[in-house]
Amino acid sequence: MRTKMAAACTALIGHCAMAQGTDVTLYGVVDLGLRNGSGLTASNAPTAGSSRSLGSGIHTTSRWGLRGSEDLGGGAKALFNLESGLNADTGAPANATKYFDRASWVGLQGSWGTLALGRQTTTLADAISPVDPLAMRFASFNPNISVTALSQHGLGIEYGSAGANSGSYRLDNSLKYTGRFGGFTARAMWGIGEVASQASALSSHGVGLAWAADGFVVSGAYQSFNDTNKRTLDATTLGAAYQWGNVRLAANAGRNKAETAAGRFTVQRVLSAGGTWAATPWVDLTAAYYKVDRSRTGAADDGYGRLVAFAEYKLSRRTKVYAELDNTRWRNGFQGAANKATATGISAGVVHTF
Repeated sequence: MRTKMAAACTALIGHCAMAQGTDVTLYGVVDLGLRNGSGLTASNAPTAGSSRSLGSGIHTTSRWGLRGSEDLGGGAKALFNLESGLNADTGAPANATKYFDRASWVGLQGSWGTLALGRQTTTLADAISPVDPLAMRFASFNPNISVTALSQHGLGIEYGSAGANSGSYRLDNSLKYTGRFGGFTARAMWGIGEVASQASALSSHGVGLAWAADGFVVSGAYQSFNDTNKRTLDATTLGAAYQWGNVRLAANAGRNKAETAAGRFTVQRVLSAGGTWAATPWVDLTAAYYKVDRSRTGAADDGYGRLVAFAEYKLSRRTKVYAELDNTRWRNGFQGAANKATATGISAGVVHTF
């Protein structure tokens, strides 16, 4: 929603002073739902038992943010975005170490494109967004978000300036260019590691290209990351989507290869496909399947297959309710010997955007 911002800024972040002509938007998502899992913990990790929870961001990640722009004249603008994840079930921030963990950047935009500086998503995350079969929903158990776009890569090492050793979906200290040329969107990103006396440590670079026309979207990207020892994680993604009347079809292939120790590598692959049917103006039905394969030096290949199906009912333009079912079949002990070989989950909740 558009806001005069004086009262909102005072309440939310103490105070803010805005230049004449700056256009600022306060926005967010609040998603809360009940989830029951068999063979899954409340955080959707494999387990021998079951779980029941009231969770935040099951369908769409709960968050709030500020975005704004100032007209600089001649078609140029100054832009910024500050966004923070939220655990709506407790009121706590999603990340205790970063206040604006999801976005913290400022940039310039003109006819030549947009250049942004700060904490922002990688080219992989940008590329997967328009072609993910679940349309980037259910982030905590969507393999295209966790594995293809590396939000939960499971490697236990910080690759790139991610600020964590669990994922590399967003990078600190990064520069990203985005340019749109007819039906094409091009991206290039450079993440600066800022490790003293080691210019390439924790650095990253990536490129992406997408094309959209007449209901078709084709989107792909490559990004490479270094750890503090200059070992690399290389990742690629390529997918397509097609909107045909009230049906959307999407498919994607992702791959990443990481050197986790000298001469030891982990390779992960994700194939996905699915579709959404707008059954009525108020009801959407979606189903998608993900196949994840993992190969590791000195270990047997393993992986899992995951089927996700859900329905959304739109109560209004900003509010919807949802119900979801998922089934995961682990292969070759991926889940750990003590845990169930098959896991199921069921969720139902409410999402409101503002």
